[in-house]
Amino acid sequence: MASTTVTVGSTVGLHARPATVIAEAAAAYDDEILISLVDGDEDDEPADATSSLMIMALGAEHGDSVTVSSDDADAVAAIAALVEKNLDEE
Repeated sequence: MASTTVTVGSTVGLHARPATVIAEAAAAYDDEILISLVDGDEDDEPADATSSLMIMALGAEHGDSVTVSSDDADAVAAIAALVEKNLDEE
């Protein structure tokens, strides 16, 4: 499984607009893509990247680190790049 850890670039964190952009991009891939908050509670479940609600439920704020993982390395790279961008200005 491929994974990478990136810093949340959106000024509002992974809230409504950024989460929706990420979920729509993730839906284009066949393999499952997961996003998890680094240093989060051990009981926290990773979010399915195709679900904007699950992404928002992570509570990731600007500057937090998250790990993106999937069996598809291209999907990891694409979603990680979106997480790092300030999607509030798009």
